[in-house]
Amino acid sequence: MNKNKKALGMGLEALIPRYQTDNIQSEYIDQIDINLIIPNKNQPRQIFVEEGMQDLVNSIKENGIIQPLTVRDIGSNKFELVSGERRLRASKINKLKIVPVYVIKVKNDNNMLQLALIENIQRENLSSMEEAEGYAILKGKYQVSEKEIAQKVGKNRSTIANKLRLIKLPPNLKDALRLKDPDFSEGHARSLLSLRESKKMKTIFKIIKEKKLSVRATEELVRKVKFSNKDIETKKYKNQYILDYEKSLLDFFKSKVIIKKTKNKGFINIQFSNESDLDRIVKTILNEK
Repeated sequence: MNKNKKALGMGLEALIPRYQTDNIQSEYIDQIDINLIIPNKNQPRQIFVEEGMQDLVNSIKENGIIQPLTVRDIGSNKFELVSGERRLRASKINKLKIVPVYVIKVKNDNNMLQLALIENIQRENLSSMEEAEGYAILKGKYQVSEKEIAQKVGKNRSTIANKLRLIKLPPNLKDALRLKDPDFSEGHARSLLSLRESKKMKTIFKIIKEKKLSVRATEELVRKVKFSNKDIETKKYKNQYILDYEKSLLDFFKSKVIIKKTKNKGFINIQFSNESDLDRIVKTILNEK
């Protein structure tokens, strides 16, 4: 193999100098048989969206692989992929036999996962759930602290802690984040986590999907559920526009307003505390001073 020493790509450049002596023994550029590359068992990304894949396939067909894949030498003439899953897939579609790679020697799986996770975060826009699962593996399996994770990926410790909380979500909510459901964001998920009960999370998740609730509306709903002993029913939940009207009327009257709406009728309930308060509300309605 042609072991030409050369600096690594931008993603790894920021990381490798820290480990140059103890954890990464050497690195070099090479051209290797694509069949010698095996998948990364610690791959943080579990779902690969095909959007843009054809463009990548066409680009590689026309120009070749401009940014080499990153692999580690695992011996026996085999190389494990660190980053470049989409480039590898596109190369196979183009039936390439030889691909350019950065070859690194990593001593253990801990450092391997760190490299794979950081490379993916920087280059492939992991979903918040995939990112959280990557951090969870680092923390649980390899005993890397949240502070150390934050330093390695260049983020605040609070950001790492918030991502790790997503692990506590019910499976179907995790799937929604993993698939980047447009109606269910990380903000929605963090709001639901304060409920702590899987059943309530799942119920409100259905409401979010059916009513396309904003994060703010979700937070308001979660607050109501937390301070109520009654189970919430999806069919009884108010539409977003009713919530917005109630908020606007509250700001206008300086009193709590409840809007009830059925299929054929509805009413607006403006609450008051005493006769003086009632007089104030009536004058506000009649535009009297």
